[in-house]
Amino acid sequence: MIGRLALWAFGLVLLATGALGTILMATLPKLDGAISVPGASAGIEIQRDEMGIVTIRARSDADAAFALGYAHAQDRLFQMDLTRRLGAGRLSEVIGAPTVETDRFMRRLGLYRAAVANLAHLPRDAQRFLQAYADGVNAYLARRDSLPAPEFLLLGYRPEPWTPADSLVWGRLMAWQLSGNWRDERLRQVLADRLPPQVMQVLWPTNQNHAFLDDPHWTLLGAGASNNWVLAGSRSVTGKPLLANDPHLALDMPAAWYLARLETPAGRLVGATAPGVPLIIIGDNDHVAWGFTTTNADTQDLFVETLLPGGRYATPTGPQPLLKRDETIAVKGGASVVETVLETRHGPLIQIDQATQRAYALAWTGLAPDDGTAAALLAMSRAPSAAAFHDALRRFDSPVQNVVYADDAGAIGFATIGRIPIRKNLLNGSLMPVPGESGDYDWVGMIPFDALPQGMNPPVGYFATANNRITDAQYPYFVTAHWDADYRVDRIRQMIEARPKHDLDSMIAIQRDTYSLAAQTLVPLLLASEPDARLSSWDRRMDRAGAAPLIFDAWIRELAHGLLDDVLGADFSDFWFWDAKILTEALQGGPAAQLCDDSGTPVVEDCAWQVRQAYDRAMKALDRAYGTDSSLWQWGEAHRAHFPHPLFRHLPVLQAWLDPDIPTDGDFFTVDRAVPQVDDPTGASFDDMHGAGLRAVFDLGDLDRSRFVIAGGQSGNPMSNHYADFIGSWRDGVYFAILGRGRNRLTLNPSHPA
Repeated sequence: MIGRLALWAFGLVLLATGALGTILMATLPKLDGAISVPGASAGIEIQRDEMGIVTIRARSDADAAFALGYAHAQDRLFQMDLTRRLGAGRLSEVIGAPTVETDRFMRRLGLYRAAVANLAHLPRDAQRFLQAYADGVNAYLARRDSLPAPEFLLLGYRPEPWTPADSLVWGRLMAWQLSGNWRDERLRQVLADRLPPQVMQVLWPTNQNHAFLDDPHWTLLGAGASNNWVLAGSRSVTGKPLLANDPHLALDMPAAWYLARLETPAGRLVGATAPGVPLIIIGDNDHVAWGFTTTNADTQDLFVETLLPGGRYATPTGPQPLLKRDETIAVKGGASVVETVLETRHGPLIQIDQATQRAYALAWTGLAPDDGTAAALLAMSRAPSAAAFHDALRRFDSPVQNVVYADDAGAIGFATIGRIPIRKNLLNGSLMPVPGESGDYDWVGMIPFDALPQGMNPPVGYFATANNRITDAQYPYFVTAHWDADYRVDRIRQMIEARPKHDLDSMIAIQRDTYSLAAQTLVPLLLASEPDARLSSWDRRMDRAGAAPLIFDAWIRELAHGLLDDVLGADFSDFWFWDAKILTEALQGGPAAQLCDDSGTPVVEDCAWQVRQAYDRAMKALDRAYGTDSSLWQWGEAHRAHFPHPLFRHLPVLQAWLDPDIPTDGDFFTVDRAVPQVDDPTGASFDDMHGAGLRAVFDLGDLDRSRFVIAGGQSGNPMSNHYADFIGSWRDGVYFAILGRGRNRLTLNPSHPA
């Protein structure tokens, strides 16, 4: 009897599993055949190759946008919906209480309101283009050829129709992600409150003191970085320019990027799109290729406002009323929450201190109602030459970027683009919140486009950027107090100049380079106090099979803790994010050397002592984690790339099943950037959390030879073969041409042919 019951139970499990599998497979979209859809003006072809890369053949730009909307919705609809919900502060409608604080902050910030305002300011041509894309998304939503994606089934809802503003909010979120100065200001103010001036002079120069702001939940936001360079034909084996770009973002699944080729009678566009957006963000248009890095421009200020009775605040011309609106946040499974949003002349109040009647208003160029970045990207995609492309950049407003570009006639260019504020007065290098009442630190304009750093066809034959300083001491305007260290850009320049001519293979080799200039500088300084034969013989390459990279990163992380823990406490990881410069300065006897003394002990420790202590802690942690035989240690064992899903990451079994979890090369300092986590209680884990989500190299001699790879896959559906099939190629340096070949072919015919 018991055996029979067990057999029945086993059978029921099999049936349930089979039924679930059948249901999940039914969430995959229809990729072949012909269908009729409203909104298409002529038959449109959507092909997918063996990697799921889409080629769209259409008779007009509008039809191409329509089909891209349809294809994006087929492959990435949940990602698109989550993005617009994040931007609009509407996550809690479908997720519930865990995202209420995020929604409240996003309502205060007002990104979706900005997107709606941006749409109204765009030229009619751009508005029609966005609408055509939205029509394509909605045509897919209306057909329901398949079940909703698994995430929709799990959360129990269907997405609403798509609108043009939904596409524009992606740009506002990207601008937010790449404009983090206000968070730096917030950290500096809390440190200034508790640290002695001489220590602050080492960490950050500042003299203002303000209350600390509470930190909202940043579970869906992160930082950015990138590499790009362009070579003139004089440095190319083909005699035509070569261009490379690898934007760095958090490693997530689905991937941030979606590869596509769009063919119309006007020409072809090839490159990386963002699901939810009808534009090629990084790519080429038959004549011009382009790529971006973030500038780290300071486009945000926190203004400390004085609140007055009666809903007013102090201004240079006297009390003024706060702008006020109430926004209702629906919460799945709970009561709605009303968020009162207040604004001053500087921007929205993101934090209020009721005890002191002070509030923090965020001024940010990314909230400008007339932002024209979408129109700029559209014009860039249509530019027939480098000169026309340069003119199109004038409309690009946020985020501030360094763009390199080249055309098939041989011209190459570089420009910093976007709105950077000019302040009436600069206080503390714009490193701290400033008083809002006096008007002394108000913005008085933006740096004119023609005054931004830029150039064409330099004598040296190339431009290269890697979030490094792009101005000299004579530049008349303030851009930022924060530039990335030069390790990556210097290594890129070294490799460009190491050979007289380059080809696509050598461009890829630069992108995949793991040599650490930071290690080149720091290792001799470390070994002077604590010899280690494994590092003495190391070639300074952060390759996943080696033990030395693991020893190096473990050692410098422990050294940073030794220097900074007693002054930073819980703020350590917010301040020290793989900052090799401060370690180098300390070990070379500069001002940072004073940090080597532990203020909690009666003796005076020197930096050599800190180096030895850090080495001891690091080796003990590695011994515990990987065994005492260091010949078996491998950087890749500790430095593994994970690709968390925004929903399934909270379901451990599903996350473990879906996570590729692969060992990777590189670290924070290498051109092949693969940023290890800073926080780890064991001292032995260095998970790769941030890197090149896209790698692209362009050959202006024949743009069909250009190659691409993304970190992830084309599909966001875990049941698809294309959910993560790029991962191994991405890690190992295998790139793909986008040639318009089709394994799957879907034709969209108009419902009512003309």
